[in-house]
Amino acid sequence: MISRRLIPLAAALWAALALGACNKPAPPNVTPPRELVFSIVSTEGTQTQMQEWGPFLKDMQAATGLTVKPFFGSNYSALVEAMKFKQSDLGWFTNQSGLEAVRRAGGEVFARTTHPNGHDGYQGVIIVKKGSGITLDKLLACGKTLDFGMGDAKSTSGTLAPTTYLFGPRGIDPTTCFKTVRSASAEANLYAVGSGVLPAATDNTRSMERLSAIGTPQSIKTLNSLQVIWTSPTIPEDPMIWRADLDPATKAKISKFFFSYGVGDTDEAKRQRAILDRIQTGAFKHADNSHLLPVREIEATGQVIDAKAKGDAAALAKAQAALDQVHKEMAALPKG
Repeated sequence: MISRRLIPLAAALWAALALGACNKPAPPNVTPPRELVFSIVSTEGTQTQMQEWGPFLKDMQAATGLTVKPFFGSNYSALVEAMKFKQSDLGWFTNQSGLEAVRRAGGEVFARTTHPNGHDGYQGVIIVKKGSGITLDKLLACGKTLDFGMGDAKSTSGTLAPTTYLFGPRGIDPTTCFKTVRSASAEANLYAVGSGVLPAATDNTRSMERLSAIGTPQSIKTLNSLQVIWTSPTIPEDPMIWRADLDPATKAKISKFFFSYGVGDTDEAKRQRAILDRIQTGAFKHADNSHLLPVREIEATGQVIDAKAKGDAAALAKAQAALDQVHKEMAALPKG
């Protein structure tokens, strides 16, 4: 038995140890996660999204040995915020929202999508209803008589590209040019213009291809009712982004899955490619944050145009410095 004389000493010793433990920083948690949360922008109903994405997520779960759960965000800002607060671990982003995820949410580009048909890149477009008589010149007349649809604020093709390549160089602010400006997903804009709810809206060629692939009478009718009156320069394919602070073992499992999925001539690879077709991509390719240089160039170019239009010398100098830095980084990339 412990002597009564030793009990106070032991108590003091334990108190000192406890106090010391409180004063020391907790050791970092290096335990790999048992669960991955994959973020997807919700362009349609959750049930439809799960039908399209479910097989891919199921295969990811089987390959990584981790429970894979989807996070459906109503827009790209929700996806960025989810990654920022570690409510998601990886996901499919647009270039502009991906840039925001890297800048503000600790994200890192690790892969990029490819076009199922082998084309590299896509275009932003402006669509109107066939027979409406709306031309690009009429649209840009800015009579404040037309309602106009744009993309999410973080959409590359639906907002950034038309602002940089179309409206900005002409000194046009859509909010003062049109009667109203509505923000919605590419799919919502397609149906809004097709049904006559909106006379014109931004969209992209990938979204139109997806509508064609759906193949329902309604989707075909909608697509056939549309006319493209403006097309942007080519935009890079979308980035896949994970949290940079994921542990290396988890990153290795994710990489092994992504870069082997749908690759090869086996029956299994063919089955996987059919699943990729449903989510509108071919096999994934390796990428890093340099993938975002073109969208940074678009962004900085737009800022230069805006600063010139406003006569803001300080903003112009800042924007030009950002653009020069992008060009410097582009020049430093390996050729080929």
